Amino acid sequence: MAASFSLPVTQDLFALRAKLQELLQFLREALSISNAHTVDFYTESVWEQLIDLPPEAVLGVLRKSAVEAEAEAEARVSEARLLSEAESPSGITNFPKIFCETSQKLMSVEAFALAVRYYSVQNLGICTPFEQLLTALRGSQKQRTGENVKLDEFMNLKKSHEVKAMSELISGIADYCGIKQVIDLGSGKGYLSSFLSLKYGLKVYGIDSSNTNTHGAEERNRKLKKHWKAYHTRSKLDANGLALKMAKERKVQDEIKYKVDIEGQCNSSPANQEKMSTSDFLPDFSDSVISNIRAQMENLHVYSHREENLCFENAFSLIDLLPINAVEPTSFQTPKRKMSEANKERRKMTSKSNESNIYSPLTSFITADSELHDIIKDLEDCLMVGLHTCGDLAPNTLRIFASKSEIKGVCSVGCCYHLLSEEFENPHKESTQEKWGFPMCQYLKEERWCCGRNARMSACLV
Repeated sequence: MAASFSLPVTQDLFALRAKLQELLQFLREALSISNAHTVDFYTESVWEQLIDLPPEAVLGVLRKSAVEAEAEAEARVSEARLLSEAESPSGITNFPKIFCETSQKLMSVEAFALAVRYYSVQNLGICTPFEQLLTALRGSQKQRTGENVKLDEFMNLKKSHEVKAMSELISGIADYCGIKQVIDLGSGKGYLSSFLSLKYGLKVYGIDSSNTNTHGAEERNRKLKKHWKAYHTRSKLDANGLALKMAKERKVQDEIKYKVDIEGQCNSSPANQEKMSTSDFLPDFSDSVISNIRAQMENLHVYSHREENLCFENAFSLIDLLPINAVEPTSFQTPKRKMSEANKERRKMTSKSNESNIYSPLTSFITADSELHDIIKDLEDCLMVGLHTCGDLAPNTLRIFASKSEIKGVCSVGCCYHLLSEEFENPHKESTQEKWGFPMCQYLKEERWCCGRNARMSACLV
């Protein structure tokens, strides 16, 4: 069932286009530096062609205190943004001169760094911050098992950070859309797919173009399930130990209260007072006293049984909590045969539940025209995801999302931008390729916009 609450509102297409125009104006001046290959600085004298400052001056600016530069840049970006909104449709006109109007060389490193920060995705205000989106999505998420699982027990620190953040976001989107099936494109070794299946109970199909990766993912998932089971067994034992300690403490308190109640009832009877004064052994009780005590023990059993269910299952017998002779020996015991049948039924239900929470690695090369029904036979309403969707796989993921009604949401993080195909990178070269990785929007197609391979490579290093 889909969530009833709404997500943070994003800007409309008109506002997005205005921001994009502003960004392109800056990039038309700055791309020459971004597209300069490192080697060209030595072989083609790129420094003299693009920068009107000696290397020492640039290094001096870059060596500035990081904390000082960060605070100063944030203040200046905010000021520039306010000026831009109040005075001019183009924010770049409010910065100091960055490039020479005649030679187009870089004149001010400080102003260039400020402009780069000003036109970053975060400061343009066109995207919802990650934490804000997570906060909104958490309103639909149920309590999950394994909340304290440390991912670095199964993968390295970098990968565990990525998988944890990505899986939490995907789980929130899946809950919001009310779906249980996930398709992981470019699943690779299956880290994200396995974790989504094991922790969040999602049915995941991991699709990768490499058969080696698929077989490796199957083996890795098998080992991960083994470690996961051992981890939860260890966690359950720790919880049972804590519960047993709490129950023992409660048992001591109940025994003390029980003795006090007995003494109070004995002292209330004149005959019993007389016997207690002349005898050192436990007196015989009247029928009314015994009936009262048994009623208290039954209440105590029910209360203790409720506490046990809250803490753990089958850790110990509740009969051990009660004083000797307080209840009949067979009053609360379950026959072994019936208990065995109950266990079998519970295991059967658990097995059926686990069948829907699986990870299935598949091998297939995905394009924008791929038919998912041919790859996944039981395709249903699903969420399409990808962590490190390489090159054109990222835009193809968006194209599949836009064309397939079964896909209710998409969560994709691209990578390897240098492998992204650009339609206008080589305009004079003939090509039979119909769908390009970049650009995708009609506005940039009309502008015949091209970033260039070296600029895309630089973007990978940010």
